[in-house]
Amino acid sequence: MVNSTASVNTSPPLAPPSDPNQTGPDDVTKSERRSGWRTIRRVLPYLWPSQPAYAWVRLRVVIAMTMLIFSKTVAATTPLLYAQAVDALDGAASPLMLGAVGLTVAYGLARLGNVGFQQLRDAVFARVAQRALRRLALETFTHIHALSLRYHITRKTGGLSRIIERGVKGVEFLLRFLLFSIGPLILELIMIAGILAWVLDFSYLLVIAGTITLYAVFTFRVTEWRVKLRRTMNTQDTNANQKAIDSLLNFETVKYFGAEAREADRYDASMRGYEAAAVKTATSLAALNFGQSLIITTGLVTVMVMAALGVEAGRLSIGQFVLVNAYMIQITMPLNFLGTVYREIRQGLVDMGEMFDLLEQPAEVTDRPNAPDLKVTGGTITLRAVEFGYDAQRPILQGVDLTVPAGQTVAIVGASGSGKSTIGRLLFRFYDVGAGALEIDGQDVRSVTQTSLREAIGVVPQDTVLFNDTVGYNIGYGRDGATQTDIENAARAAQIHDFIASLPDGYDTKVGERGLKLSGGEKQRVGIARTLLKNPPILLLDEATSALDTETEASIQGALALASKGRTVITIAHRLSTIANADQIVVLEAGQVVEQGTHDALLADQGRYAHLWHMQLSEDETR
Repeated sequence: MVNSTASVNTSPPLAPPSDPNQTGPDDVTKSERRSGWRTIRRVLPYLWPSQPAYAWVRLRVVIAMTMLIFSKTVAATTPLLYAQAVDALDGAASPLMLGAVGLTVAYGLARLGNVGFQQLRDAVFARVAQRALRRLALETFTHIHALSLRYHITRKTGGLSRIIERGVKGVEFLLRFLLFSIGPLILELIMIAGILAWVLDFSYLLVIAGTITLYAVFTFRVTEWRVKLRRTMNTQDTNANQKAIDSLLNFETVKYFGAEAREADRYDASMRGYEAAAVKTATSLAALNFGQSLIITTGLVTVMVMAALGVEAGRLSIGQFVLVNAYMIQITMPLNFLGTVYREIRQGLVDMGEMFDLLEQPAEVTDRPNAPDLKVTGGTITLRAVEFGYDAQRPILQGVDLTVPAGQTVAIVGASGSGKSTIGRLLFRFYDVGAGALEIDGQDVRSVTQTSLREAIGVVPQDTVLFNDTVGYNIGYGRDGATQTDIENAARAAQIHDFIASLPDGYDTKVGERGLKLSGGEKQRVGIARTLLKNPPILLLDEATSALDTETEASIQGALALASKGRTVITIAHRLSTIANADQIVVLEAGQVVEQGTHDALLADQGRYAHLWHMQLSEDETR
């Protein structure tokens, strides 16, 4: 029966979100401006979590920083021992009175201590970094599953996987070098500059400070320019990867049309763009490295000439000349490291920025605060003046009123585009209605938790997609924790147990990616078994047999009939012969209910349903 009552939903229709794969110029500029600091702010809580349960993380960070300070202190003072050893060999007295051999041994121990503190620091920090990587990867994975069907329809799988891969890989690097590179490098340079100013004079400090400043400005400015090249290279890399994934997922289609060469050209075109961007990145890196070397070498030579003149004038000892050389080499190494670290951090920020853009993609369908679980008492489904469109400019459902009584089977038929499958998607709350309400036992599906809603509904779709795992795993997916006996009983009910038992590996047989090692009928039976194992009070059959041949369809109808017993069932059908025994048949046209009744009553009315029925009969007779 058609329910004539309608409740008014005051919620505004949902506007479709922007394409996640596109950004306007203003958005890009804003993203470039904020991505670095935004990413750092997102990462810092992994270093210093506020929750008491993670006090061990803060302790490890403190210990690692302590080891770092010890390491830098030893590194900054080690050349002093080396210089005194040289002076001792030259006949000058050492204030430490250790002699040349003793000073040399002390120098060696100091170097060993420096390395030891560094390795202890890395060992202590490793668990912090790996925890951060795991938690961020889990957060990203969970968030992707929370995004709406609308997002997943528009996403590009290959590009998405590459964004996640690059972003997660950058986590450990960024965490490690935020703590152990920039700040510690500055500390080490200050220590060395202070020692040189104390041992020698401020003229050395001025030259070193000028060299470091010029080096830093050059490095930062050129690296910022190279970051834009990196973004372009990432875009081309993502594009090439998604082309490859898309082509491999459609392997059979490529073969059907003999399009291997066409696909290779398409992929090569994407790789050509990546090649050009990568060449620019490599040549700009060469220019950056040469410029850095020029600045460092100029500073090194200037300071060494000053020290040589000091030795000739008698103001400096040979040991002090060696000290200046050792410190300049010690400065050169971290400065070169600064260029690499800053470059990698900026590139890592770009990679992670893309991942955080993904994490900030809002979920279109969310649970209300403190939403209760759905309580199914009978399974009555009611649509009250439901309106919906995937695009605001193209409405699909227009004021649909419909009641599916508890325990009955209601079939929904109509031409393609009439809104049949859309009702199933709204029932699962993949989307929210634009106006009106969809209720189960009087409870608006928007007011209950999505988890409880989907636990109450089982589905057998037109194309059952399986995980690339065993038959047993795919059936057991219907209920977490199901035993092998439960899985086999569900397979028997779906009339596929004997087939599985005949396979060499039985329930351990791998089904291949998307279940391609099974026929269409076998996949459908696995899907039915999975749904029977779930044992939901409400069942949605979304054109479950329309893709099968007539003989296979007839054999599966028995399994579907068994699955439907004692449940509220909505059958979305293309072949009308499969739903003739339904309790009610609803005919949709242009998003509206135009007819409703039993099979016999609708045939007697000689309306839209009767027209569709006779047209299909004629098609069957001409085959």
